[in-house]
Amino acid sequence: MDGAIPGMQGIADMQGMNGIGDMGGAMALDEVDLFGDPVMENALVGLPARPLPSKKLLQRLDELRTRGCCQGIAWSRHGTIASITKDGASIECRFIRCNPETTEWELSEPSSWSPPPPTAAPPSGPNSLASASAPFVHLAWSPAVSPDLAVVDALGRLIILSFSISNNQPYPVRRWETDNADDLHAVVGCYWLPQGTAQGKQFQIIHGPAIKHQIEYRYEHQLYPAFGPWHPNASKSAFLCVTTNGILKLFFTQNNGRPEETALELESVTSSDDLITHASLCSDKNTLLIAIATASKQLRIVRVGIHWGLPQADNKQMPTQSLPLRPSLRESHVAVTSWAQHGPDTSPLEAYASQLSHIEILPSAPISPGQQPMAPPMILAVRSYIPQEATSYPQESQSIIDRWEVVSDQQQALHPAFEQLGSKNGATSTPPTTTRLRKLNPIILPKVIVSVSTTQYGRVLCFAFSDGTIQFRDRFTIDEIYHEPNSDSIIHPSQVGFQWADNTPCLQVAFSPTNCSFTQISEDFTIKWNRLHYPMMDLNGALQDTDLKMIRVALTVALSSIVGHQGSQGSFDDVLAIARPFAQTPDFASAWVKELVNMLKIAVDYSEAGHHDQLVKNIPLQQCLGVISHLSFRGDFKPRSHSGKFAMLALGIRSVFLVITVASNSPMLGVKEKLTPLDDPDVVDAVTGCIEWGFSLLAWLTNALFELVDDPDIAAMLGDQKRFSELAKYLESKNDASLQLLLCSSTRGFLSGLCRRLQHIEQVSTRAAQYSELRIQQQQQQDAAAVAGGVPTRAPHPALSEAYQRMERVVASALVKVPEFERLLAELSSDIQSAYHKTFSGIPLAKVKPQQGTMTDQQQQQLNEQFAKKAQAHCELDMVLGRNPPPCFREIVLKLFTVTLPAFRNQTDPAKLYFAKHKLLEVDDNPTILARKKAAGQYVDVFKRVEIVVNPRSKQTLNTWDEGLFPDDDLTTSAKLGSIINNHTSSNSNGVKPALGSGVSEEHGMGSYRTAITGTWTGIGDASRPQWRRCVRCASVVGDMFTSKPGYHFVLSQQRKCVCGASWGTVPRGT
Repeated sequence: MDGAIPGMQGIADMQGMNGIGDMGGAMALDEVDLFGDPVMENALVGLPARPLPSKKLLQRLDELRTRGCCQGIAWSRHGTIASITKDGASIECRFIRCNPETTEWELSEPSSWSPPPPTAAPPSGPNSLASASAPFVHLAWSPAVSPDLAVVDALGRLIILSFSISNNQPYPVRRWETDNADDLHAVVGCYWLPQGTAQGKQFQIIHGPAIKHQIEYRYEHQLYPAFGPWHPNASKSAFLCVTTNGILKLFFTQNNGRPEETALELESVTSSDDLITHASLCSDKNTLLIAIATASKQLRIVRVGIHWGLPQADNKQMPTQSLPLRPSLRESHVAVTSWAQHGPDTSPLEAYASQLSHIEILPSAPISPGQQPMAPPMILAVRSYIPQEATSYPQESQSIIDRWEVVSDQQQALHPAFEQLGSKNGATSTPPTTTRLRKLNPIILPKVIVSVSTTQYGRVLCFAFSDGTIQFRDRFTIDEIYHEPNSDSIIHPSQVGFQWADNTPCLQVAFSPTNCSFTQISEDFTIKWNRLHYPMMDLNGALQDTDLKMIRVALTVALSSIVGHQGSQGSFDDVLAIARPFAQTPDFASAWVKELVNMLKIAVDYSEAGHHDQLVKNIPLQQCLGVISHLSFRGDFKPRSHSGKFAMLALGIRSVFLVITVASNSPMLGVKEKLTPLDDPDVVDAVTGCIEWGFSLLAWLTNALFELVDDPDIAAMLGDQKRFSELAKYLESKNDASLQLLLCSSTRGFLSGLCRRLQHIEQVSTRAAQYSELRIQQQQQQDAAAVAGGVPTRAPHPALSEAYQRMERVVASALVKVPEFERLLAELSSDIQSAYHKTFSGIPLAKVKPQQGTMTDQQQQQLNEQFAKKAQAHCELDMVLGRNPPPCFREIVLKLFTVTLPAFRNQTDPAKLYFAKHKLLEVDDNPTILARKKAAGQYVDVFKRVEIVVNPRSKQTLNTWDEGLFPDDDLTTSAKLGSIINNHTSSNSNGVKPALGSGVSEEHGMGSYRTAITGTWTGIGDASRPQWRRCVRCASVVGDMFTSKPGYHFVLSQQRKCVCGASWGTVPRGT
């Protein structure tokens, strides 16, 4: 073709090529369809089909879509992990604990609680559907001091369980017998009121982040507004829920402890389209803000105010805790819109994801700490899509997060001339404020969201996905945070190299109070615990100092979310589990506690404190000692390190001091006669064990100090100023904590308080012996008169007399004179105060005056005092952490070892002190002695301070008394005895809480408890096996836990924590 178009010949030549046709196994050119489906089908025919989502996940997503409240696992602030069993018939309780044998942290075995079987009711009664045995569907924990759990079933009935005794042993405080059993009362949203702020403060503190400044870190503290409403009693909360038929219910506890409720109709339900499917509540500006999603795809916002029916705050005469509560609810509708997407831009994916799975409403919050304006409330709605057909096309599961802001608009004001036309008096009016929902851009995530929660008072969103992964996102930007390394601003351990240990597909997730671990319900309905870990530790490589510094800072910020919180009663055990692998790193524990003390400004200097109340109330200091004690714990019947022994003894002294204080100075309420705890023989026995422990401690301490006096190396160090810096290391090598207990002002204060309590008990014992002798003489006279006149006599209560006789024998066997030891402590305290004043009084004047020449003398004096306090606190902290005393202490210790202790030795029997046994102290370092105790199963009850023997032949608590309080006819006699013994009884207004303990046998304790409650509790393992309480952190033990005797119950119920500040777990004896 002569007239061919240029270039076409080349194409013809290409058609004659055999390249395409000769490609072995390849498709011919005429078979290729560039725009049709056959080519894609042929090309993807060899690829595997995408796996179908599991049936369990589809069922869970359907449950989330149809039921607004269906959280089957929840983690309390106190450490209890509650979950609903697969059949929905019972509640399982777990906790994380340090294994006493391996010291590894683990998830405990479950203990089960189930309600009693429903009672027969007439068909027309409120419980006519109760026989259907509606399953439990939702769990929600109270944020109050008392850990209460709201348990909701499919019919909206509510049970509230209290866990005040143990992490896994509940008892109901509200039952559901009177609740209506109706599908329309099903709960679609619920909320616990936040805990009231301390002393009426209108802000909350968020500790962190840690900002890097050169090589050190500076901790920031952010203030955020605290929004009510709160329960009038700051230690309590109240539970609110929204039902399917639009009823808002308020469940609260009266000041007398009786549970009550009230209700308000939020929406008028006239058809199935008006039914509420999901609801969310939050506290915002002292009112409740409620987001409601209906079956007709409407999103409504309602604001509700709670008025408790109390007098105005200006009436200071009567405390609100003594007045009855009469709450009323008032509503106001805020805004309404549709949460469904409509319009031409609606994607097919959004059409498939046409049902809500989650809804959350977030309160107002400042965008930056302490700054205005505040960001408006926000509503989050989650819709998820899961492909349900096996296909090779790349379809992915996705979640759409829709967002709205609740904004207020001020209408534009009219011109004043128009205002005057419609006004008779010419006054202008302010345009009303309207509120609307402003739609924000949606967020699409390529995963299925199974859990949504918040932290940092709503500033951070926590999303958990079905593949087991989690994400933290900023509330304002929805950007993911904490997922990238950041050593300049640390607020979460994942920023410094920590990673989640295992990502397992799951159906539900519950975060810990610190958000450093979470529990999940797997697809096979097993409960798993996932925590952060440091991968570099698995490589067994030495960490650099900079890495250890960042690790300590990150763990400090994580720990501060609980220790720095009001009350410091929350659980941070998962943070200790994360830190446990670093326990063998030299000085890790002391450096970590130092960071925590500096961050939270924890008081450690009590060198000038005259009273022990502030020292006892210093809960953060107790938590710091608990951290040191745990990281030095090596397992049952294994010797503790130097720092661990110091922390254990310090906590023990504090505990014994509290038990004796409350037992001696607290009247019992709720009994007819004027009785005190020391009118109960069980309480007397518990106090006897505590004073025996106290006398043993003073004897051990005295003997250890005498041995140091005779040590030539110690004498050489005290005689040479250059060698004085070696003292702490030398004492650590000897594992001797006696001198450290005396030099630290905090532990010295506890010792002084213990000496005073021991002297008080000595006086009590003497008066009891005198009264007993007098009663015996009177009884003999009455008996003689009765024999002559034939009148029966009443014998004194034998158990109480025998208990005081045991106390008298313990007091008489003391090896150390308590008044002399207290004088030794007072003299030492005086010398230390003088040394501090002499050393730090004039140093700041020379350093600061040239720079601040215009300062007045008063300002300079204040500056000097501040410097001295900081310097003293620095020295005290170093001594608490086991470091060397300051140089100015050399002369003090020299005087103590050369003058004071030799004089004190003359008032004791050194031989008896040397050969004395101190079984209750648990300070033995000899492996042979520890092995013998392990073989015999000998433990020490940390409340009663008596031995507990657990072995195959005998499972009993030694020195446990099962007698009743006293017969009815002996109340008067016992009351007289109590009034004579406690003639200076005063109420415990300081809020001091003693250690929790035991005092009854297994049969009378556990059996009576199980019989008393309505419901069935099954302990871990075999239900018939004897149980005891064990600390989840330090593995301390307490024997039996329950009693019906008022005196013992009063002392027992004052403290619900271990001596180290951790919670108790009920486990089989010996485990």
